[in-house]
Amino acid sequence: QVQLVESGGGLAQPGGSLTLSCSSSGFTLNYYNVGWFRQVPGKEREGVSCISSRDGSTYYADSVKGRFTISRDNAQNTVYLQMNSLKPEDTAVYYCAAKILGYSSSWRAYDYWGQGTQVTVSS
Repeated sequence: QVQLVESGGGLAQPGGSLTLSCSSSGFTLNYYNVGWFRQVPGKEREGVSCISSRDGSTYYADSVKGRFTISRDNAQNTVYLQMNSLKPEDTAVYYCAAKILGYSSSWRAYDYWGQGTQVTVSS
């Protein structure tokens, strides 16, 4: 069964940090381009960051640039999203997604999705 699993969400204070993890079962994540997306009720899913399987190149949305870092550990078959200097507007359900050809900031381009993990930034 092909599956992506996110973990690491939770409650953080403004200015705090969280690290999200995305791992796979049923396929090797190392060969896939991976994106992190987030969604709040009533809004379209937003591309946060993505990383290439080919050369490790990355993309960040302007809203998270300089605060979030995406990385992958091929030995662990896991992609991480390190989130620093969190703001209340970062509150959302965060999803990881995978696609085999190229990487994209558009959620429509991705083939496999995790179930999402809630991130809440509040004092």
